[in-house]
Amino acid sequence: MKVYYEQDADLELIKSKKVAVIGYGSQGHAHALNMRDSGVPEVVVGLQPNSGSRKKAENEGLKVMTPAEATQWADVVMILIPDEKQSVLWANEIEPHIREGQHIMFGHGFNVHYNLIRPPEGVDVSLSAPKGPGHTLRDQYQRGFGLPGLVAIQQDATGTAKDVALSYSKAIGNTRAGVIETSFREETETDLFGEQTVLCGGIVELIKAGFETLVEAGYAPEMAYFECLHETKLIVDLIYEGGISNMNYSISNTAEYGEYRSGPRVVNSETKANMKKVLEDIQSGQFARDWVLENQAGAPSFAAMRNRMNTHMIEEVGEQLRGMMKWAQNDRLVDKSRN
Repeated sequence: MKVYYEQDADLELIKSKKVAVIGYGSQGHAHALNMRDSGVPEVVVGLQPNSGSRKKAENEGLKVMTPAEATQWADVVMILIPDEKQSVLWANEIEPHIREGQHIMFGHGFNVHYNLIRPPEGVDVSLSAPKGPGHTLRDQYQRGFGLPGLVAIQQDATGTAKDVALSYSKAIGNTRAGVIETSFREETETDLFGEQTVLCGGIVELIKAGFETLVEAGYAPEMAYFECLHETKLIVDLIYEGGISNMNYSISNTAEYGEYRSGPRVVNSETKANMKKVLEDIQSGQFARDWVLENQAGAPSFAAMRNRMNTHMIEEVGEQLRGMMKWAQNDRLVDKSRN
């Protein structure tokens, strides 16, 4: 495994380029602002005229163009709009304006790996993917730190693709923590698997199931919220800091014994077998096909599932309790009025 750090990347390369960031969501705002603060002189944001993010970008002093205008203008084009919208935008506003020698970048390999986007020959195609949400990327950069990242090269038409991708990664702060070299396939499949089985799908369903089990047994929803959701951050912070052994060092012997005795009763061989099925769906492209079809139909199932989650009792109880914990609301990563 090859890992690159600050000394392995030349910031001057990306500073000599005109860079367009297409999108200004969680990742887009962080990439654009971090590059600006790293001294990249020519950074524009590509957004539709009716985008609600235009004012946010302009309020930060960033120049905004349409995606088509930004593509025509830029040397480096980083595409950071949601996966499900990329192929249509690519076909209509980006691909018609690509010229030989340009560098096309992605923050996630989904569309390229599953052949929803097929860049033409004659352009560089690379990946620069921070391993964390954009709001965290921005927060860590402002604190003088960085998130680990990934870099991958799909096409190297100019012979400089890797150097430019590393320079870009340095500008957004990833080389401060280390950038791992990978491939579009590996980044895409591991990212989807991690999100679905552990980081988002697994953790959320585990929290909900624990909360529901306690409430259904007659315990106060507030107690269930604290035990199954609120304290998750405290445990994860310890694991993040020094691994599972660091967490076990900090908790009580009673809690550690319960971990060994009861954890495997909840997450067991059947759970792992289901994880393997999830991975098979990702590797075969079945998940990607289902997600594309869902969006082509207007995303009715997705909207219904989102609504069920947003109206779950744990969200209602949590909103009330967080309102009582003003200290926990300081230094919020997400401010919807700005990012």
